[in-house]
Amino acid sequence: MTEAFVRVCALSELEEDTPRRVEIDGTPVSLVRTEGEVFAINDICSHANVSLSEGEVEDCAIECWLHGSSFDLRTGKPSGLPATRPVPVYPVKIEGDDVLVSVTQES
Repeated sequence: MTEAFVRVCALSELEEDTPRRVEIDGTPVSLVRTEGEVFAINDICSHANVSLSEGEVEDCAIECWLHGSSFDLRTGKPSGLPATRPVPVYPVKIEGDDVLVSVTQES
């Protein structure tokens, strides 16, 4: 299946280590610019169904503000309890100043 990338914002709009929530085709996504890269991770915590974009970013991970679970921005895997399930991560492309993300899922 070919990934369909969608422009979500300008790279210049993303502040370092500050998550930004966007919605792509009905999917809530948290964009994070950190350590020289941009990551896209599903914005809903797998433990508590709250927005990850309201959490803090440190060491290429985003922390859920409600119970403190952290998720690796590269893999979506939780690094500590109470979360035990990963959250989806999405491919990101940078073209000039455009940030493009694909949330296409296989059928």
